[in-house]
Amino acid sequence: MSKKHKTKVAAVVALMLGLGLSAGIDGTFSSNAVHAEEHGHDADSQAEEGHEHSDSGHDKASKRKKDDSESHSDKEHDEAEEHGHEEHKEGELELSAEQIKTAGITLAQAKSGVVNSLLELPGEITFDEDRTAHIVPRVAGVVEAITVGLGQHVKKGQLLATISSQQISEQRSELAAAKQRAALARTLFERERTLWQDKISAEQDYLEARQALQEAEISLKNAQQKMVALSGSSKPTGGNRYELRAPFDGMIIEKHIALGEVVNENSNVFIISDLAKVWATFNVSAKDLAKVTVGKAVEVSAPELETQVSGVVAYVGSLLGEQTRAAMARVTLPNPEGAWRPGLFVTIKIATSSQRAAVTVPAQAIQTIENKPTVFIRTAEGFQAQSVKVGARDGQVVEVVQGLTEGTQIAAEGSFILKSELGKGSAEHSH
Repeated sequence: MSKKHKTKVAAVVALMLGLGLSAGIDGTFSSNAVHAEEHGHDADSQAEEGHEHSDSGHDKASKRKKDDSESHSDKEHDEAEEHGHEEHKEGELELSAEQIKTAGITLAQAKSGVVNSLLELPGEITFDEDRTAHIVPRVAGVVEAITVGLGQHVKKGQLLATISSQQISEQRSELAAAKQRAALARTLFERERTLWQDKISAEQDYLEARQALQEAEISLKNAQQKMVALSGSSKPTGGNRYELRAPFDGMIIEKHIALGEVVNENSNVFIISDLAKVWATFNVSAKDLAKVTVGKAVEVSAPELETQVSGVVAYVGSLLGEQTRAAMARVTLPNPEGAWRPGLFVTIKIATSSQRAAVTVPAQAIQTIENKPTVFIRTAEGFQAQSVKVGARDGQVVEVVQGLTEGTQIAAEGSFILKSELGKGSAEHSH
């Protein structure tokens, strides 16, 4: 292509470009601008919508958080109210009158009274030594039979054991010979007395016969007394058998005898004790001797047996022990059911003085809950546990210094049942 021709083509292209540019400016460009503007507007709209959506989500999240917060607050409020309600109910037990009666719970009133100051001393139940016997054979011999066992109750005169003894055989022979001599002497005496009365024989023969009879009777009595001393009976049973018998009603508390064993006068084969009565022995220090005198009323209690009995001081020793530096004292206790067993540790309570108290309750009304003295006050629904402060006490009543007013009705006998029920309720609540 020639240079001139190229110039013409360039001019035509430039003209066309100019026309196209103008059209673009008026149309296409405007269209593109509008499109761009619309696109930008759409972007702005989307951004605004996104912002609105974000704001809406934020508002919803805030609302949800607020609702959750309000719900949590309401829940906490409800729990607080429920907890407060539970606290208000703490220590209460709902029991009907029929349930109280069935449980064996008795009621008492707090009232003014006298409280004794007590001296408490440790003691021990021992055998009544006045009714305890060490059974020993009175003769030497070999054990042939044993008719009782350890711990068995026996009656007075009951056979305990039989012993074969040569000494018994000899003594019975002596007794039998003494009886024969006495019988012969009496026959001769009666004969000589008749002859003397008939003036057939001399008075001297009569006097000699009378003396012989008296000597024979003395020998017979001596033989009988020996037999009684050996066997406890003057009636001969024959042979060489010696019988051991119970001296009184009691229990075999020790047994040291066996079949075939050789025993003698020093063998302690049985110990029998009458447990219908026992002793409660205790030591009294020198400073308390003025407070403990014979005839003083005491209370003897055994925590293991949960029992208590009344008695009086029967004996106070005049000497002080070398090791304890205290005097031995004792109380005699009836023991019909055998509950007071020798060896049992007890507490001896002795009233030494008395004082007046504004409010007292029975001793069994006081229960320990969470290491605090507590009573159960009667309410319309049942009982309410009430902590109290206690003062002086004795075996019967306890002084209440704080936490209870006079005239208030409380649970007395059986209050430990209420303590147990309260403990069960606390355990269930903790779970």
